[in-house]
Amino acid sequence: MGDNQDNRKSFLDTVKFDEKGLVPAIVQDHETGKVLMMAWMNRESLQMTFDRKKACYWSRSRKELWLKGESSGNMQDVHEILIDCDGDTLLLKVSQTGGACHVGYHSCFYRKANSDMTMDICDTLMFNPEEVYGKKS
Repeated sequence: MGDNQDNRKSFLDTVKFDEKGLVPAIVQDHETGKVLMMAWMNRESLQMTFDRKKACYWSRSRKELWLKGESSGNMQDVHEILIDCDGDTLLLKVSQTGGACHVGYHSCFYRKANSDMTMDICDTLMFNPEEVYGKKS
């Protein structure tokens, strides 16, 4: 049996953030178990996620907090947050509105490798990213 001392530790203090202050978060549909995406969280985004019950991440490219769905409307309502045995990976179980993927698919894992090393689309396109985010220049 596991040690009950873990129950009394702060969740935030249990997370082992890397040298950049980040931890990977795998995001899963809470009803189907389908993996929707992977993103990075820092302490502030994790705290915001707890407070709002909406998924908030850290954008490494923009170097800013990123409330999932803020610009697209494709929000993630958080049902559970789990942590792995090492404390260095999170699992968020969410209800996804629309698509999780910024290119419009329900899941970011929308391409499947075939035995001949070609790929097939294996997911549903939920929205047109140009309509949601505008054309990229």
